[in-house]
Amino acid sequence: MVRRSALLQAVPGLAHALTTRRGPDGASLDLGAGASPAAWAWVATQAGLPGAPVALLSQVHGAGVCVATGPGLQGEGDAVITRQPGLLLAVRVADCVPVLVVDLDERGRPVQVAAIHAGWRGLVAGVIPAALGAMGPTGGRRLAVVGPCIGADAYEVGAEVVEGLGSRVPLQIFLQPGRRAGRWQADLRAAAAWQLRQGGVVESELRPDCTFSDPDLHSHRRDGAASGRIAAVVGFVAGTPC
Repeated sequence: MVRRSALLQAVPGLAHALTTRRGPDGASLDLGAGASPAAWAWVATQAGLPGAPVALLSQVHGAGVCVATGPGLQGEGDAVITRQPGLLLAVRVADCVPVLVVDLDERGRPVQVAAIHAGWRGLVAGVIPAALGAMGPTGGRRLAVVGPCIGADAYEVGAEVVEGLGSRVPLQIFLQPGRRAGRWQADLRAAAAWQLRQGGVVESELRPDCTFSDPDLHSHRRDGAASGRIAAVVGFVAGTPC
């Protein structure tokens, strides 16, 4: 009912989850704006931080970064970071790219985390470099996972996306030939991974899950206005021995 990153799963004291459209007892789960406190409590338990409060964003497809010291809505933005143990950060997607970033100290303990929502507009706006910049330099290791998003095979785009994203990411990184004249296939996962590398993240994992083709994931392109939202969440506990 939730999916995980092998890279992040190996870090003691780190909690994370990539939700699906299945919740408690296999019931439908939509973590969009109307999600209940009970739904988020279930997510916290699945992530490995039972009872943890959740910090959320009013996502606007930009490059705003919020720093969370407590739970609840942090305001408008598309990236949220914290150094507060016991607090879960969440971003919600239905085809856009969720990115989780974790800073480890010299002893391998998590000390800072970030959750990033990066649609094509957010990638153009520079939300990933903005978030990495707000996190500052790391004294240990920086890890990242690119979560479930729409795959290149399902993401047909026009000139607006090609020109916009091409202003930020080399075309050969994300662009593939289209099936129709004047159209292309765009690989948002590859674009996000490239921006992470450019930002100095050398340890990353790219989940292969495609929101459009996987019926257990929400997809706005597939389901339109009826689509719900999945979430990528991350947090950590204090003082975890390495």
